[in-house]
Order: sequence, then C-alpha cells, then structure tokens
Amino acid sequence: MIPERHPLRQLFHEVVAGCYHRHTGIDDPELTSYIGDLLTEFTATESLYSIRDPEGRPVRDLRDMIAASDPVFGVAASFDEERKVRRHIGDYALFATGMYPESTQLWRHSGESGFAEMVQTGKESYYIVSQFDLFEYRDEAPLFAQLSSEFERCMHGLKHVREELDRMGGMIQ
Repeated sequence: MIPERHPLRQLFHEVVAGCYHRHTGIDDPELTSYIGDLLTEFTATESLYSIRDPEGRPVRDLRDMIAASDPVFGVAASFDEERKVRRHIGDYALFATGMYPESTQLWRHSGESGFAEMVQTGKESYYIVSQFDLFEYRDEAPLFAQLSSEFERCMHGLKHVREELDRMGGMIQ
C-alpha cells in the first residue's frame, strides 16, 4: 500500500482529475480519486494480480477471475469474497482497457474480441459490486453503480491519462 501523501499518488490524482475534466466532462472528486488510487495501487504487480488460484499462483485469465468470484459454483468462500473479487475484476478491466487497450488482444474468449469482453465484464463486475448496498457497503455502492454505467467514459479518460503521463515522461528525459 502506497501512503496517502506519497508523490506518486498525488500525481495520479492530479492527472486523472485534470484529464477527466478536460476530456470526459467528469468532475466527480469521489470517482477521480478512486481511479487515481487504482492507478497508484496497480503500480505494484502483486496488486494488479492479487487474485490467486488454490496453489497461490496469480490468476491472469479473465474467465478464471470470474470463476474465483463465484461463491456458489466457484472458489469464493463467501459473498464478501465475491464482492472483493468482482471489484478487482472491474478495476482490472478498467485499467487494461483504458491504459493498455492493446493488451486486451491477449484475452480472446468465446469468439469475442478481448477488448469487448473486457469492457462487458468490467461493467458487469462493477454492477454486481454496486448491488452490495447494505451495511458497511451502503456508502460505496453508488460509486460502483456509476463506474458500471460510465465505464466507457472512464475508460476514455484513462486513455488521456496515459497520453498525459507519456507526454510528462518525455518532458523528464
């Protein structure tokens, strides 16, 4: 976990807020903060691949991630575990399709393009997380409903975040 006041976290928050405002019209501090935190946490590979199979190996396949989220027929031990894994799937799909859309060509299932499947799975996963709207999850549920319904806009915003980070990297060299 990268500390709250770490310069990298602050950079991602600023770039996300600016790009989302300019390119998507999204001016929601809760949403942009969530995505800034997502980028920060995914700088660590172990966070990007935090779902593990029964042998402890990172799960990288989308279908295996979905199976890991199923508390009835899959390996999730509880509905809380389902929520946690589905949240990660939504985050992973948003990150992959927004920051590295070219990487989604690696995931081709059921004759669908990897990109389209990732978008659909990300939206669906965020929607499922939004349905956990009781008790300790009540306050977060609307954010995940928004991530589901605005997935494409958030993805588009991340494309501009990547461009801005690439531009900034060129300025440093």
